[in-house]
Amino acid sequence: MAFAFTPVSSVDAANARPVKSKSPVSSTLDPEYVAFARKLQSEDGLVESDVLATLAKAKVQQSILDAMSRPAEAKPWKDYRPIFLTDKRRDDGIAFYRANRELIDRAAAEFAVDAEVIVAIIGVETSYGRNFGSYKVLDALVTLGFHYPPRATFFRGELRQLFLLGDTHMAYPIDELVGSYAGAMGWGQFIPTSVANFARDYDGDGRIDLWNSLPDIVGSVANYFAVHGWEEGQPVAARASIRADARELKPDGLDPVYPIEQLKKWGYLPSDPIEPTELATLLRLEGAQGEESWLTFHNFYVISRYNRSPLYSMAVWQLSREIAAGVAGDKR
Repeated sequence: MAFAFTPVSSVDAANARPVKSKSPVSSTLDPEYVAFARKLQSEDGLVESDVLATLAKAKVQQSILDAMSRPAEAKPWKDYRPIFLTDKRRDDGIAFYRANRELIDRAAAEFAVDAEVIVAIIGVETSYGRNFGSYKVLDALVTLGFHYPPRATFFRGELRQLFLLGDTHMAYPIDELVGSYAGAMGWGQFIPTSVANFARDYDGDGRIDLWNSLPDIVGSVANYFAVHGWEEGQPVAARASIRADARELKPDGLDPVYPIEQLKKWGYLPSDPIEPTELATLLRLEGAQGEESWLTFHNFYVISRYNRSPLYSMAVWQLSREIAAGVAGDKR
């Protein structure tokens, strides 16, 4: 990694180390790379030779392709939950919140997002800046954009956006950025289109730094949720008990479409008091003690805009609850 990373909170963050890769991109020989560079020149005003020179620095990595075939979200909830709901992640989240309360509470108030959810996202994504990935973002997006056919179009679009971010949206040269195997960057793990659409210069220095500016990191996560419709203080999920005569439900996706009063009539009873008109849907998870039934609401769906797996949304929400409980007695 070419730029120095300095932790900006009491929770130390370790430098990520790029994984050594095998073969450099032959951008001057492969017609796909040349066509990509020419498209960026004709449609976006970039210089073809400059794009090709940057692509030539990328290295195709088999380990990135391998990682795409075994995402954590493919696990059942009973195996997924212990990855993210650990005592250390909870305690570090409480410490991170306490150390940066003024900033986090200010962003939460400005963007109307629950503070503990902002903290939980950063905890789930990078363990509060300790692990934001070990791959060059350029390597990841070139590997997936040109060598992973199932999602090549998507990742090639992200690669294009990476070239278009510019100095305001990115504090470091794009060939130096380090992130996840899928090209997500910084403490909040934003892909390039998320950086372009949702990242914020929250410290007012004229650029967005998702590695070293904690205000930019927190403000960007908060803005992401605000733009996607987070409803501050509203329910996220509630355990449900199911009557023996309950009507069978097989929801398609996480969109909340059933009023609570209707769900109750059908035999689905939330563990918490919920307004009768609140919309929810049913989620079943394979828990450690057997099947878990949950009613999930609009805010749960909003979390899923960050990562579409319901396991991810549940992990973020449950971690946020533990963090909130840990700081509940603190003076605000």
